[in-house]
Amino acid sequence: MIKEYIDSNINEIINDLAKLVSHNSVNADDAMPFGKENRAVLHDALSIFERIGLKTADLDGYCGYGEVGKGDKVIGILAHLDIVPAGDGWQTDPFTLTEKEGKLYGRGVSDDKGAVICSAYALKYLIDSGYPFKNRVRLIVGCNEETGSRCIRHYLAEEGAIDMGFTPDANFPGIYAEKGMVSASIEAESDKIISIEGGTVTNVVCKEVRAVVKKELDIKALQKCFDRYDLEYVIEHREDAYDITLKGVAAHASTPDLGVNAINHLFNGLYEAHLDDELVRYMHEYIGLDNHGQMIGCDALRDEHSDLTLNLGVISKVDGTIKIGVDIRFPVTRTTQEVVAVLDNKLDQKDIRFIKRSLVEPLFFDKDLPMIKALKKAYVKVTGDKTSEMEAIGGGTYAKAMPNCIAFGCEFNGEDNHIHDANECLSLDSLKKQIMIYVEAIKELDEVCHG
Repeated sequence: MIKEYIDSNINEIINDLAKLVSHNSVNADDAMPFGKENRAVLHDALSIFERIGLKTADLDGYCGYGEVGKGDKVIGILAHLDIVPAGDGWQTDPFTLTEKEGKLYGRGVSDDKGAVICSAYALKYLIDSGYPFKNRVRLIVGCNEETGSRCIRHYLAEEGAIDMGFTPDANFPGIYAEKGMVSASIEAESDKIISIEGGTVTNVVCKEVRAVVKKELDIKALQKCFDRYDLEYVIEHREDAYDITLKGVAAHASTPDLGVNAINHLFNGLYEAHLDDELVRYMHEYIGLDNHGQMIGCDALRDEHSDLTLNLGVISKVDGTIKIGVDIRFPVTRTTQEVVAVLDNKLDQKDIRFIKRSLVEPLFFDKDLPMIKALKKAYVKVTGDKTSEMEAIGGGTYAKAMPNCIAFGCEFNGEDNHIHDANECLSLDSLKKQIMIYVEAIKELDEVCHG
């Protein structure tokens, strides 16, 4: 019956998703508080929730929710409406939902606007089928997940914590642990690098970097280095400098090995081209082309669940200072204190500063908790997949900000939805399957929470 229900509503589902995707809801710090587009997409989401039968609330533009049910306990579904910048390389307009060969394309269609709509229609199905909710269920949507989760901190201040729930912003069959995070910057002066700019946000592998460098290097050695790694680049000659544009491959900062970091490769090339510069030597000695901090001793931080990742996301030169945005994800059994001790020992030098911006401890759940088992049961019931296990991941979700919440969905094993990259997509089959899983997840949690 649920399959038929989804099929009969699929045009409405796609149209509602298209409304959300049409907003370029990258965070912008202004009085809205996260920009006009985030304010607009939140308005549209709440309008959709209200139309399908949910009671809605707007919490000062930080976030909002749609609610159904009764009682003192709250089951939360947390998803986000903000996105990372679209970047280039798209084959379709990133803000016009486009269907091709059974897939929907658009920025946010998978991360995380698709999950918002799938969760909403899971609740709509339960409402329309007369399901007797034993608890209140809230679909909470925020506008600042990609750059700090201030939206959820505001929710907690206004509404308090949920009793249990999930955020459909990672993978199925669920995430029992999330790595800790260190957000930082490497800052230094350089008179040899005249200007440099690259990347979009710190939590994305830098896809392209452009630098103007003094003609004090071996240009043939630079080209040979880039060619050895099969990189796309352009070098233009100025009177006293080289204008270098180097392209890599974007990926999420939690999985940097899936990308090719243009910042790392630029500094590697400059070192091989013998540019006499302290920052270039520093990058060669402590960072190199490694994505796991091995050159500074981070191997010692590996645990049975995972290793550390280190991503250089953005770079710029402003008022004579080069600043490199650093995103570090560390194993779930470690603490920020342990990690910072290793990082500071190497990365913080006299003339090159390693400046910590934020520290987030890891998240870890016992897989035998009733909430965890209930979600796994819902996944197995819909998919029949009894072999896939819950994971520990490097990505950070709302689960770190909201107590009693884990990441559950929305990507299936074996999928590559190009999250944080060009041509982000979601198959129609996966969209439908998501709705079915969320229906079962809500029912399972409703029983556990009531009991």
